[in-house]
Amino acid sequence: MTIVTVIVLIGIAIYTAGFAVALWREKQKFGAAAVIFLTLAILVLPFFSILK
Repeated sequence: MTIVTVIVLIGIAIYTAGFAVALWREKQKFGAAAVIFLTLAILVLPFFSILK
């Protein structure tokens, strides 16, 4: 089950990072920075809760 969780979280992170790139290309730098921060949170926070 842990492997499935990791795969899903990586998929969500890739999708969110792609959205950040799209925002960056549309010259919405502040929004892109916020989404990049969200992507980092998606990658780091599960290690404190789900993947103990």
